[in-house]
Amino acid sequence: METTTFNESYRKLLPQNYPQALRASKYSPKQLFCKGSLPSNDKIGIAMVGTRRPSANAEELCRRLVGSLKPTNAVVISGLAQGIDSFCHRAALDAGIPTIAVLAQGLDAKIEGERNTLAKRIIDAGGALLSEYEGDTPAYKGNFIARNRIISGLSQSTLVVQSRKKGGALLTAQFCLDEGKPLLACPGNFDCELYSGTNALLDSGHAKAVFIPESLRAVAGIPCLEGAKIEQLSTYGVQLSDGAQKVFDRFNGFRKTFSELQEDFDFKAPELLAILTELEISGLVSSKDNFQFYFNGA
Repeated sequence: METTTFNESYRKLLPQNYPQALRASKYSPKQLFCKGSLPSNDKIGIAMVGTRRPSANAEELCRRLVGSLKPTNAVVISGLAQGIDSFCHRAALDAGIPTIAVLAQGLDAKIEGERNTLAKRIIDAGGALLSEYEGDTPAYKGNFIARNRIISGLSQSTLVVQSRKKGGALLTAQFCLDEGKPLLACPGNFDCELYSGTNALLDSGHAKAVFIPESLRAVAGIPCLEGAKIEQLSTYGVQLSDGAQKVFDRFNGFRKTFSELQEDFDFKAPELLAILTELEISGLVSSKDNFQFYFNGA
């Protein structure tokens, strides 16, 4: 890869040296500055973005989402912001998955606190920090919108993990849609403000739902590497009986009444009730009236 060296800390990349997805993007910048190592062209970028002020369980959610990408050639791409961005970068590092952080400031500008530690981990692990801003350019407000187009441009698809009705993550989502790339979103409680943005993307039909964190790989259409071991739900502490596994696999993502479930299986009513109870305890089925059962892994 040809680069122009300014100093030991970063180098300039010209468009012909960009990752393939960004070269093909209509949002490809005229120049980029890079610290660290860019992935090979066989890697598949997936943007994972969201709010800076996420829910209490968001870090675990990000860990499970990223964990599903282990048996693939995925690269996790985000913006190194507090909250969802940092959670996804950290989860990728912990899982041994390459990750790229796109910054809204120059690569010589100071990065504060835990984000600085995380940035160093990314480089040490063979990942990269990217910016279109030279030197110690501060993170001006308008830079974040421009940064988001590069996050999307580097990626095959974009996942919005948590977002309010307004926020930078939704701008990244719009850049993704503008290029006709797959947009994904995690659904949540309709009364929860932290999911108001993702629920709106799903309600409009613009995004595809990731109901179960471990299904991200499949929903995003990222193939497993040949011979790779696929981690099952049991890896995350969910061990189901054979009957419960069959029911869940069949209806994952659907809402079914008890009668409809009986029509599809030979289970007697007490056995089916026991299976549904097992799935509810495992957090894979929810029901408010014991009439309709939503297989959503919530």
